[in-house]
Amino acid sequence: MQITDLNFKHLRYFWATAKEGSITRAADRLDMSVQTVSGQIALLEQHLGRALFTQQGRGLVLTEAGRVALGYADQIFLLGAQLQEALAEDTLGHTLRFSVGISDALPKTLIYRLLSPALQLAQRMRLVCNEGEFDSLLADLALHRLDMVLADRPATHGTQLRLHSDAVANCPVMIFGTAALAAGYMNGFPDSLHRAPMLMPTRNNALHARLEHWFAANDIRPDIIGEFEDSALLATFGRQGLGLFPLPAFSKEDMAQQLDVACVGQLPGMAAPIYAIHSDRRILHPAVEAIRTSQVS
Repeated sequence: MQITDLNFKHLRYFWATAKEGSITRAADRLDMSVQTVSGQIALLEQHLGRALFTQQGRGLVLTEAGRVALGYADQIFLLGAQLQEALAEDTLGHTLRFSVGISDALPKTLIYRLLSPALQLAQRMRLVCNEGEFDSLLADLALHRLDMVLADRPATHGTQLRLHSDAVANCPVMIFGTAALAAGYMNGFPDSLHRAPMLMPTRNNALHARLEHWFAANDIRPDIIGEFEDSALLATFGRQGLGLFPLPAFSKEDMAQQLDVACVGQLPGMAAPIYAIHSDRRILHPAVEAIRTSQVS
């Protein structure tokens, strides 16, 4: 069956029946006769080559094919409602929608600074931020659900997804902790980190490998207390005094103030690149172009 064969009116009758639980109630909702609704569903089943309902007692229940069809119908009619809502906005011709995926490995305190070049554009903008795992965000980017992804690593060149990665920032990496804990490690930094209680990102985070390499090169072996995939969760445990924790930061004062912690020091020679990843399009979204051509510092 070709997608062009699908009659969306038939699909709506099926959707209404599935939601109402009976053809009679669906007919009342649609202000149509029971015979019309029943006939249209039969035509849809004929096109699909699958039964969507089965009789159970006096009622109807969805078949497995019906459950699959209902899931897609939910998405189709939700998107339809969103389309009508979006096109009805008075500011439509003046507003630029910018959907950004943010890797959960990135500290949330950096995001505003990274997006600031786009926010300074003259055109009115509606910013939509979505946080998630790296691979899931890239999949959404490839399907054009996102305009850009901010991440701690570039997209892999071996993938079939046609994506480009631009390094838009190179953040110093700093060690933070509660004021009481940090005070004990400021003297003699960074050698003082040897045997210090440390919270680390997991190996899924690109920063983990860089930290391991830096510690080994400087013959420093901290006491790893815990590992966290999400940077916000890492910082939350750090704020409770469980251990010191590393974070990329543009400003130690800003980061310390936002998290209500103290900065032990900046790791010398250590930096964490941040990438803006976008799909291969001839015409780039203006906000993506503004970010990829601006080195944030």
